Amino acid sequence: MLEQINKPQDIRKFGKKALPKLASEIRAFLIEKVGKTGGHLASNLGIVELTLALHSCFDFDKDKIVWDVGHQSYVHKILTGRQKDFDKLRQQDGLSGFPKSNESKYDFFDTGHASTSVSAALGLAKARDLSREDYDVIAVIGDGALTGGLAYEGLNNAGRSNTKLTVILNDNEMSISENVGAMSKYLNKLRTAPAYIGAKKEVNKVLRGIPLVGSPLADIIEKSKDSFKYAIIDGAFFDELGFTYIGPVDGHNISDMAEVFKQIKKLNCPVLLHVLTKKGKGYRFAEESPEKFHGIDSFDPSTGTALAQKPLQYSAVFGSSITRLARKNDKIVAVSAAMSAATGLTEFSTAFPHRFFDVGIAEGHAVTFAAGLAKSGYIPVVTVYSSFFQRAYDQILHDVCIQKLPVILAIDRAGIVGADGETHQGLFDLSFLGQMPNMTILAPKNGKELAKMLEFAVKLGAPAAIRYPRAEASVLFENTDNAIVYGKSEQLVKGNDIAIVSVGTMLDNCSKACDLLAKDCCSPSLFNARFVKPVDEDLIRSFKDYSIVYIVEDNVLIGGYGSAVLQKANELRVTSKIRLLGFPDEFVLQGSREQCFKRYGLDANSICNLIRTETGR
Repeated sequence: MLEQINKPQDIRKFGKKALPKLASEIRAFLIEKVGKTGGHLASNLGIVELTLALHSCFDFDKDKIVWDVGHQSYVHKILTGRQKDFDKLRQQDGLSGFPKSNESKYDFFDTGHASTSVSAALGLAKARDLSREDYDVIAVIGDGALTGGLAYEGLNNAGRSNTKLTVILNDNEMSISENVGAMSKYLNKLRTAPAYIGAKKEVNKVLRGIPLVGSPLADIIEKSKDSFKYAIIDGAFFDELGFTYIGPVDGHNISDMAEVFKQIKKLNCPVLLHVLTKKGKGYRFAEESPEKFHGIDSFDPSTGTALAQKPLQYSAVFGSSITRLARKNDKIVAVSAAMSAATGLTEFSTAFPHRFFDVGIAEGHAVTFAAGLAKSGYIPVVTVYSSFFQRAYDQILHDVCIQKLPVILAIDRAGIVGADGETHQGLFDLSFLGQMPNMTILAPKNGKELAKMLEFAVKLGAPAAIRYPRAEASVLFENTDNAIVYGKSEQLVKGNDIAIVSVGTMLDNCSKACDLLAKDCCSPSLFNARFVKPVDEDLIRSFKDYSIVYIVEDNVLIGGYGSAVLQKANELRVTSKIRLLGFPDEFVLQGSREQCFKRYGLDANSICNLIRTETGR
């Protein structure tokens, strides 16, 4: 059946009774393809039937769908003629793991971060109304994304808009990590709501069977159905927001969902359909370990095990380091935004459950919450991906930096992330943090230095950020054990010709470039910046000893470390020739770290060749 699908309308020729078989074929296809390329598996396995029901009831040649985050859109991609592209899923010049409007007209809105779908869908719906057009707009949002504040801004506005809009709450009880918070508890109560539906029918049946008074009583209860429902499901939060709440519905029963969609299409108001699904559905290993299979590298489908063992990652170094420090200092606490395992905090959360806080997909809240802890004498370490920290810009600036609070930002996935593409590349943190007064920014050259920098930041007593990539923890220059001195860089290789200043883990490529240059009788000096902010003034004064200095960083050049170096050089009246190497003013598309570095001239060979060309070597 799957081979016969090239466009959305093709599934309608099979008939609804055949769709469960198609669902099985899609699951097998996903397990096979993601097993080879890696990707987001558990979330897509859980949404197969829901996607099939949507495509069987709506016409996405005119109707529009917005996938929250978008990592669960693989089935949608399969049904819209892209199954042939899955061999290059999340690879350079291949199929994106997220909705991309330049990839297909059926990906109407690009997404990549959580909690945005309701706001975007409401904008699409209002545009439809203003243009006096007629089509359905659907937002599919997971219960995990409801831990993010933006989702409530969208719901609040949509509920009072009286605009025809369908919000599908895909409730699988998971974010990346297990869901947390009051909304999770509330949804758990709603999951028992089918008892309300059955109870109301039974009450009506019994009452209407009573002579004379039965029917009037049934009419009164029908008119008071809101009070009756509130008594059963304790709140009706979404109804109060202005939505017509429907559910919960079995998200793996295609015919039931199709019937509900038929009724929803008749309504001319905001509707919230609560659908219950199981993350990892149909694949035992993903069902048992949904967090592991949320985003996974290539694996053996028959065993669920990774095809290659990952070497020690920076996230793991961070996790063991903070746990070790916390054993000595009971003021250290850790804050995560729905990704404790992915950022290396599993060990800490097990060792210190009362000092670990997972606040859900709420990065801004995480930072201000940490500021409150810091104001009360604690040392909070907030661990979030670089591209997600952008969402907490205001809180870092206003709530942390203005008060000079000792909040440590552990910036995971900094620099090139790779396969998840432009929405996830961590190429802006040095720029937006560098402009904040009172902020100290550190970038370790290897795993050992990450541990030392974390220890340094804990003792600093002021705002600090430590940024490191999603990569194997480098061991390069591990034997170089220079003490960390505030605001000072370190020299790793002494030369007398040109100089290369590396930021963080770009040292691997810079060191290899130095080795290649040394073979050409060039004598390069190699520096590790260590501190991105403040900039080392003594280092800049030393630039006069070199014919040219190259600054290499994995950040956008606008506002990055190199930009700060040029500004400081101007202040110090240093007129040395300084060349900046980093990423240009554009969004970097998906590809491995190595491919991205090569594409932008930041791999060892490219750096070496550039220096050879510019120095005439």
